[in-house]
Amino acid sequence: MESKNYQDELAHIRQMMERSSRFISLSGLSGVVAGIVALLGSIYVYFIFQREGIDYFDGERNIYTPALAQELFFVALVILVLAISSGYIFTARKSKKKNLKVWDSITKKLLLNFAIPLIAGGFFCVALWYHHYFPLIAPSMLIFYGLALINAERYTLSDVKYLGICEVVLGIIALFWLGWGLVFWAIGFGFLHIFYGILMYRKYD
Repeated sequence: MESKNYQDELAHIRQMMERSSRFISLSGLSGVVAGIVALLGSIYVYFIFQREGIDYFDGERNIYTPALAQELFFVALVILVLAISSGYIFTARKSKKKNLKVWDSITKKLLLNFAIPLIAGGFFCVALWYHHYFPLIAPSMLIFYGLALINAERYTLSDVKYLGICEVVLGIIALFWLGWGLVFWAIGFGFLHIFYGILMYRKYD
């Protein structure tokens, strides 16, 4: 009986320490929804290519005009806003369920560590777009997003680091397959998010 109480106390102490040092309210459902949104966005972009007379899967390197690249940029921006919004909704719901604060010092540290590589990558992608290096944008987005996840892992669930590593590796591979950014983008932001979201939901939610 005493041994069981001792183990319960250790488990409670471990849980309290984890809550005080890591943001554990991140919901796996947010990853699933973000992945679905990304896949729907990829399908929408594919139809944009068809509208422009581009056969994306004809085996040729695809070349984008500045006007088309601008439209794709705004589509990606809308997808980002929808993904972030859904992430906040599911995370806030999980925090409320577990009686945890959504905004505290740990959240601030998490967002800061996540934002630094992400903002740097954002400016880098804007520079690529400005100089018309369009095929490099999708691989760069994957790489910087992965680095942001890896950098933020110390303040949230450790599984996030492995997702980040996968995104970085996928982005590097995409650098050698320029013109197929939509495919790699769909895999990285779509399927990987859904896969890891399901794993995290089953493990933590």
